[in-house]
Amino acid sequence: MSRPVVGIIGNSYLLNDQYPAHAGGTMNSEAISCVSGCMPLLVPADPRFLSVEELLTHCDGFLLTGGRPNVHPEHYGEAATDAHGEFDRARDAITLPLVRACVESGQPFLGICRGFQEVNVAMGGSLYPEIRDLPGRDNHRMPPDGTLEEKFALRHVVSFKESGVFQRLMGSQKVMTNTLHGQGVKEPGARVVVDGHAPDGTPEAIYIEDAPGFTLSVQWHPEWDAANDPVSRPLFEAFGDAVRAWADGRKTQAVLKSA
Repeated sequence: MSRPVVGIIGNSYLLNDQYPAHAGGTMNSEAISCVSGCMPLLVPADPRFLSVEELLTHCDGFLLTGGRPNVHPEHYGEAATDAHGEFDRARDAITLPLVRACVESGQPFLGICRGFQEVNVAMGGSLYPEIRDLPGRDNHRMPPDGTLEEKFALRHVVSFKESGVFQRLMGSQKVMTNTLHGQGVKEPGARVVVDGHAPDGTPEAIYIEDAPGFTLSVQWHPEWDAANDPVSRPLFEAFGDAVRAWADGRKTQAVLKSA
């Protein structure tokens, strides 16, 4: 049997300072294939090459990945500064309307790090350019040195709302996560429910209130060791279940239309 398709949103890069490429982390594909049980499909997120409508037609769900480029602050009414870092305007042009379309239709998505921030901005929210510069906040950035195991190591607790969506999914109100981000949610967007926080108050887990489909998004990187991590695995399994349900609904509608 064919597996449902998850579009993995890629980022634009310049390899060796001269070769333009679209890329996505192997661990994202591994998590989608091995834990969610879906077929990963890397998406070149650029409106020159594809449209949101095409993506909605050909994919059953979407993984909004992390990445070094940030959402451009013009999308939440602020001017760009050096603190905002690098941008990927082409990705913004695809993902922000894609999130809104999925929220409306119920097509499932899972947001990770930048993807988490994209969901908030798509719904009208804003971001802090640099969390570590805020009074009382910790440095959430990736350690500059060390192995991948050291960079993705568990670093802080995330506390969920009692009896909330994430606590029910994880089976615990407190979990340990990694942290590899510089920016963070400032003002939540319309219908964005902040369901989990780091100890310093930084939002870490959100979903869209009253959305008809799966909209869970996290600020940490659950794709790291997703098959074995007790926090990552249930998140990707639940996402896979949502994508299969959407794909089955498509098949049912197709059968009814042809009858």
